[in-house]
Amino acid sequence: MLKSEPRIKSGMTDMTEGSILRHILLFAVPLMFGNLFQMLYNTVDSVIVGNFVGKQALAAIGSTTMIVNMLVFFFNGFSAGAGVIISHRFGAKQTESLHTAVETSMAATFIMSIIMTVLGVANVRPMLRLMATPDDVFAEAASYLTIYIAGISGLLIYNMCSGILRAVGDSRRPLFFLVLTSVLNIALDLLFVIVFKLGIEGAAYATIISQAVSALLTLRLLSVSKEAYALSWKDLGIEMNTLKAIFSVGLPAGIQAVLTAFSNVFVQSYINVFGSGVMAGWSSYNKLDQFIMLPMQSVAMSATTFVSQNVGAKQYKRADAGTKISVLMILAVSVVIAALLYRFAEPAVRLFSPDPEVISYGALFIHTNAFFFLLNCINHTLTGALRGYGDSRGPMVIMLTGFVAVRQIYLFVLTRYISNTPKWVGFGYPVGWMATAVIILIYYTVKKRKLITSGIT
Repeated sequence: MLKSEPRIKSGMTDMTEGSILRHILLFAVPLMFGNLFQMLYNTVDSVIVGNFVGKQALAAIGSTTMIVNMLVFFFNGFSAGAGVIISHRFGAKQTESLHTAVETSMAATFIMSIIMTVLGVANVRPMLRLMATPDDVFAEAASYLTIYIAGISGLLIYNMCSGILRAVGDSRRPLFFLVLTSVLNIALDLLFVIVFKLGIEGAAYATIISQAVSALLTLRLLSVSKEAYALSWKDLGIEMNTLKAIFSVGLPAGIQAVLTAFSNVFVQSYINVFGSGVMAGWSSYNKLDQFIMLPMQSVAMSATTFVSQNVGAKQYKRADAGTKISVLMILAVSVVIAALLYRFAEPAVRLFSPDPEVISYGALFIHTNAFFFLLNCINHTLTGALRGYGDSRGPMVIMLTGFVAVRQIYLFVLTRYISNTPKWVGFGYPVGWMATAVIILIYYTVKKRKLITSGIT
């Protein structure tokens, strides 16, 4: 228990009053740059390896992405649940229960990090075989993935610590730490891969060292803070009612993320049959895909925090207004990004590899899918808002229906009965996005009214 109750100070961002657009922008922009730098970890690995090691090594990194995502996305679902509970308590000015939520979240993070590391390392080779990873990239993929997962605790701890800070409206200091450690990652990549000639293993070591540094920095920040969200090591422990509340929001989000990532493992297996050239092109496309998704994901996370705080303060109309503003804002931004990516597809892919086959297939995937990305402005923002209301199960079912079931049915029918080509296999992504957008628009409209009417938080 706390000896004295910490005060909520003005350094944190209270989104329950003031300009809605200003709050969302000031929160989302640092968050977007933070996500950008976090994404640079794996992207820098791909760029340096693709240019200085070869296309097989680039394909090897690409083939590991979906497996890593299964672990990280599941944990991020838990982190999102913790963020919603912390935001609710912050919005309601419940400082002691806010402190309890922080200690519970961090204790659970340490336990989950150990479990996920052990399970992940033990299943590296079975997962790569499940994806039908070709023999010419299997050994490098297994080596990279084993090292990456062995050091994944740094990423998980950082994600929880930064999630706690974002839940109380602080998206700037996590950005500072990511900028610092991203520069460190680039320097270590160049040192290990180009100077020490460690190949794909060097890229993996550079990443996990940098992630460990970011975890230590954010842990120290929470530990020395005098704010309500401070991490008190002597109080570290799990309070079961708080943990249940976190899992009620976070578990559906985690299950959705894992099953979506697992589904994408099968998408990768459809790509792998075309060989390392198409695999490397698909890997390059996916890296660029992640960049265009950045603003959407950042605004979605902003919507979750904004809605959570306002639901905690029982300002339901303000929460709904923030959601609408978020969707319109990110649609405007994403149109521009999609157009630029479409126009400069080949130069963008060339950053990852000079190989003509890789450039050709990477650009093909971009030209096919670029403008369908806009559907995810709706999908991710409304999902984030619903989680802010405390509804995580509905978005889980919708995402699994569109991103997993519809996509896998499409790929099964396409490859067996219609046309098994790289272009139309890659179009499986937009098929899932379209189905999800239709369903979630209907669901949000109906569910929001019920949540506001009943006052569920």
